[in-house]
Formats: sequence, C-alpha cells, structure tokens
Amino acid sequence: MDQQLIEKIDAILPQTQCGQCGFSGCRPYAEAIATGHADINQCPPGDVEGIYKLAELLGVQPKPLNTSHGFPKPRSIASIDERMCIGCTFCIQSCPVDAIVGAAKQMHTVIAAECTGCELCIAPCPMNCISLIPIDEHMNDVLNLPADTIKKQVADRARSRYQFRQQRLEREKQANNKSLKHKNIVQSAITPASAEERKQAIVQAAIKRAIAARTRAASNNSPTKPHELS
Repeated sequence: MDQQLIEKIDAILPQTQCGQCGFSGCRPYAEAIATGHADINQCPPGDVEGIYKLAELLGVQPKPLNTSHGFPKPRSIASIDERMCIGCTFCIQSCPVDAIVGAAKQMHTVIAAECTGCELCIAPCPMNCISLIPIDEHMNDVLNLPADTIKKQVADRARSRYQFRQQRLEREKQANNKSLKHKNIVQSAITPASAEERKQAIVQAAIKRAIAARTRAASNNSPTKPHELS
C-alpha cells in the first residue's frame, strides 16, 4: 500500500469523518481510493472541489458526485438542547472526533470549535434534542484569513482528533481484552478437582447444620426430669 499516496489523498478529504462515503472515516476512504476499492466521487462534503483535486492528484478524469452517498450541504455544527438532554451518552459514543462532552445521566454539550457537522450524533439521540446550525462563513473575513486556510486548519484539527479517538478506542479495547483474559485464566484455575472439593465442603457444611438442627429439636422434645418439677 502506497502510504505517501494515501497521505496525499487524505489531505484533500474534508475530515468530517461522516461515513457517507461508505467507510468509517476519511482515512479509510483514502486507503480505499489508493487501492482502487473506492471511487473519487463518494464524498458529499468534499463536493466538486474535492473530486477535481483527487482527479488531478490521481491523473484521472473528474466525474459528477455520486449522490447515492448524499448531497452537499452548507457547513454546520451540532447543537444540543440541554433542557431536553437526559444524559444517555449515545451521542458521545457516536461522535468520531470526541466533540461532545458530558457524563451518564448528566447534561451533554457540543464543543462547537471541534464539531465537524458529521450528523452522526443525531440519529442515536432518543430525545431528538440535537440539531444542526449553520456556521457563519463571514468569520473568515473577521479572522482575515483565506477560506482555504481556514478550511485546512479545521480539517487538520479534525484529523488529529479523529486519530486520537481511534487510538483511545484501541487502548480501551486492549485493556478490556486483557481484563477478559485475566478473568478466563482465573476461571480456568478452578480445576474439576478443586470444584469437587468445594462441592464436598458445601455438602459437609449442610450435613453439620442438619445434625445441629436435629440435636436442638431432640433436646426440646426430651421428657422433663423429676428434679425439674420441684
């Protein structure tokens, strides 16, 4: 796999990590393009501009956007109606760039500067309290920076957050596997012999309790002795 080519393709993609292309993120889509397993026109957020840049990079003819993957939309970010949020964490789990913060049964909120507008948090929300709000494109003028520069900065930051999240999920997966492996080792240490010994110990304890109960019952039912009547 040509890693340099993948890096160049990935640098062109918008880094929304929305999955509309049919892959789990921009990097997997870049890998699929580089290996010939995906076409250059499957990214609605990249739209025509992205298609032409990819075509130029790969030396192929540009083509219309494949709208079966969706249509281009104005850039937006997610917003949570915090009055309705029940703290289910579904949106947190679905965000590909960790742009939503909160805790279970506590109010969640979106880090606006980190949100890519991927919309992946909307469907899982059981309260329908997440909506998209358009970004003020005039902020480019306020910042006095070219639109391409702003777009690249946003994409670079989103890429970094996506990669960090993937690394975090991998660490958590390894930790869970290690914990499960330890649990299996402990369980396997309980041999049939030791299990049988434990069973016998339980039976013996039950027998002792039964004998003690019978002894108490016999004592309570025994005839009263003469000296006890005086």
